[in-house]
Amino acid sequence: MDSEAIISVRDLVVGFSDQIVLDHLSLDVRRGEILGLVGASGGGKSVLLRAIIGLLAKRDGRISLFGTDRDIAAPETMQAIERRCGVLFQQGALFSSLNTRQNVEFPMREYLHLSERLRGEVALTKLGMVGISTEDAEKFPAELSGGMTKRAALARALALDPELVFLDEPTSGLDPIAAGDFDTLIETLQRTLGLTVFMVTHDLDSLYAICNRIAVLIDGKIIVQGPIDMILACEHPWVKAYFRGKRTREKAPVLGQPAH
Repeated sequence: MDSEAIISVRDLVVGFSDQIVLDHLSLDVRRGEILGLVGASGGGKSVLLRAIIGLLAKRDGRISLFGTDRDIAAPETMQAIERRCGVLFQQGALFSSLNTRQNVEFPMREYLHLSERLRGEVALTKLGMVGISTEDAEKFPAELSGGMTKRAALARALALDPELVFLDEPTSGLDPIAAGDFDTLIETLQRTLGLTVFMVTHDLDSLYAICNRIAVLIDGKIIVQGPIDMILACEHPWVKAYFRGKRTREKAPVLGQPAH
């Protein structure tokens, strides 16, 4: 295993009833990188993310976070590790009964012993980091646009100052301008905060613009992983159709040249 691997997955098997979704899948995510996970719709990308963070049970294999095997770690050890992680779920998953500020405060209520005043100040700071004003912080999720909802969910994911952030389809449902702005925000936060980012996405622009490496999940396995030039050189039919098909970006990098 790479000594700098923050996430290490080995021979992971996850299934539902008689359907195997992840079939002896292996993957590393390295410290300080943005890794984009891509694959066919319904192919298991979100299943992999949820298995890594412990929301789905596995049938076989090993998952390690920060060098700690989930299977043998004591509950208090895993709780400490989970505090080092932040998650942005699909569609934001904000609590509709809480306003935006209160949503960001929620993880702090669970894990930190802060006064109400300090908790509110920290929440507003996190919201400011993602471009949400003090005024908008008092709005409820139903009052937010799609882009604002994603930003609020990202602020909540950053509430405990995580080292590792999981993003599940962060730009889905956003128009191209809002999606581009969100990509820029992720890249800026990753660089300034030193984050490691595991991003499930189907957004080609995101894959080209901000991912250091890309992993392609097909038929329950990672069939290729590496920088964009390596992915573009892959001859697998799905990879060719996805990255080199009619909807591929016109400004795709030349093979051997950096994507940024």
